[in-house]
Amino acid sequence: MTNDRSAAPAAHRRFASSEVRLPEGVLLKGTSGRILREALLLFAERGFYGTSIRDLGKACEIRSATLYSHFPAKENVLAELVRIGHEEHHRRLAEAAAEGPAGPEARLRRVVRAHVLTHAEFPMLAVVADNELHALSPELAAPALTLRADGRQLLMDILDEGITAGVFDVPDAFLAVTAISGMGMRVANWYDSAMPYEPEKVADTYAEFALRMTRPGS
Repeated sequence: MTNDRSAAPAAHRRFASSEVRLPEGVLLKGTSGRILREALLLFAERGFYGTSIRDLGKACEIRSATLYSHFPAKENVLAELVRIGHEEHHRRLAEAAAEGPAGPEARLRRVVRAHVLTHAEFPMLAVVADNELHALSPELAAPALTLRADGRQLLMDILDEGITAGVFDVPDAFLAVTAISGMGMRVANWYDSAMPYEPEKVADTYAEFALRMTRPGS
């Protein structure tokens, strides 16, 4: 079950979502789970460098020493959230690419839909995983960077296949992948469940946008 928690007023946030949500299967019970939930909110609102260990301990209602017994450092808390976000995103992309019709148009629609849906369903997690990755050391950032590169290559392979088959026509495949990926990532900054759009509607519409960008004559 996902975990929801009200965040600060929208005027004081760098994103629109008011819910703290993590994917199914993420351990949310006990002190470790509370640390992850509170860190997600604080890192999203203030950034990694704008959040101190004292801030995190206060939000969790624990002492700093107790926090260190669960995570070696603040950076490791961020690394865990970045890992969760990137693994969930990559899993959905891989599943979308593998299921259903194998044609490049159908695969592009499914993969873009999965990309956008992940950012709409877990906007706060996506903001932290995407925007705070730079704060991690190269060693801790490496697993997420590998998953990110794999996802980009998956999308690039679909575009290359479509270009070869003559169903896609773009002036530059790399820039097309960058544009499609970027517009999906931005969903995390503006989407909120209180808006009159279901996540599925947003994902379906963005998938259609991506197809229109790549079709001949578009």
